[in-house]
Amino acid sequence: MLSAFANAFKTPELRRKMLFVLGILVLFRLGSTVPAPGINVPNVQRCVDLASSGDNSSLFALINVFSGGALLQLTVFALGIMPYITASIILQLLVVVIPRLEALKKEGQSGQAKITQYTRYLTLGLAVLQATGIVALARSGQLFGGIDCGALLYNEDSILSFLLIVLTMVAGTSMIMWFGELITDRGVGNGMSLLIFTQVVATFPGAMWQIRQQNGWTTFTIVCLVGLVVVAGVIFIEQAQRRIPVQYAKRMVGRRMFGGSSTYIPLKVNQAGIIPVIFASSLMYLPALAAQFNQDKPWAQWINDNFVRGDHPLYMATFVVLIVFFAYFYVSITFNPEEIADNMKKYGGFIPGIRAGRPTQDYLAYVLSRITAPGATYLALISLIPMIAVAVLGASQNFPFGGTTILIIVGVGLDTVKQIESQLQQRNYEGFLR
Repeated sequence: MLSAFANAFKTPELRRKMLFVLGILVLFRLGSTVPAPGINVPNVQRCVDLASSGDNSSLFALINVFSGGALLQLTVFALGIMPYITASIILQLLVVVIPRLEALKKEGQSGQAKITQYTRYLTLGLAVLQATGIVALARSGQLFGGIDCGALLYNEDSILSFLLIVLTMVAGTSMIMWFGELITDRGVGNGMSLLIFTQVVATFPGAMWQIRQQNGWTTFTIVCLVGLVVVAGVIFIEQAQRRIPVQYAKRMVGRRMFGGSSTYIPLKVNQAGIIPVIFASSLMYLPALAAQFNQDKPWAQWINDNFVRGDHPLYMATFVVLIVFFAYFYVSITFNPEEIADNMKKYGGFIPGIRAGRPTQDYLAYVLSRITAPGATYLALISLIPMIAVAVLGASQNFPFGGTTILIIVGVGLDTVKQIESQLQQRNYEGFLR
């Protein structure tokens, strides 16, 4: 692997791309440490320290992971990549519902460019809403769950100061989108995925060291060993797939013979990826968000007791049910057995032992349903690991080995390494995974 890494830097074009990506990521992390104008940095830092050292569970703990800790620091890039992720997911769902968007998707590259433009507009709209909510919570002192550290904004009563902070955070989101597109066009790998990877990895060392400080070296060592096992299991499942064989019949086109080849349809065990976990986490935070603005209501107290801390059994059970539901839902809208069966029939393809047409569609739907069950169970178990750690070890809420953290690190890492490997193989070098 080290020789493959050296070969990647020996290739001028690949070296230039990798250094370009590294430079963008450095700028990205720099923007995540620069506070927005009008933020009382000493008071904010005092609140962050108290929230991380105590048992307080921040309402925005998940989003803070995606922002690399920038959200609770109220920096220029405080919103991170979350508005773009949410907008992309919404557009993917709307493509199935709105005929106009479905027609654009079928137009190819031009239609996809139009959908991308809609995603940008929706991202900015969501960024305005999220920035306004976050700054409003900081202004009222509720951003850190009621911890009193003094005023978080210098001019709390000034509307202009409020709007300036919101505008700065929205501009930071626009800059992040531009960074992601630059990496995709001129670098290696998917730009948005690498930005998410960078923000998640940025919180990893701090979370590990916090476990060491709270629980000692013995627990720290056990967590590291368990983490290695979890990472190995995630890699195994992420690479696992069911290959459905497909045979193409021979046919004459003019004077030439086509077809007669064999291939397969790869169905991943985790066909939905990390999307169900993000969907479920977002929904689980909606009741807590509503309760945050209605602290004096009885139902708000019930929500605070049962749906704020991740170690509560009712929270865990609801979280698992939502992940399984969204896994089946997302797979059903992204994988269309009817369309695949029609395309196979059109080009003379068939699954051995299965008739073309409706029987092929039913068979693909049956296999997809069976393979989604272990995939959804796997996502639920991985997502429960940090919650179990909180309940058993008393570890921090941002337990590093589990949930969205480990899925993003492993998933994006594998995809990026595969892309580098494919470019190395084009130049007759051995890849990383050989």
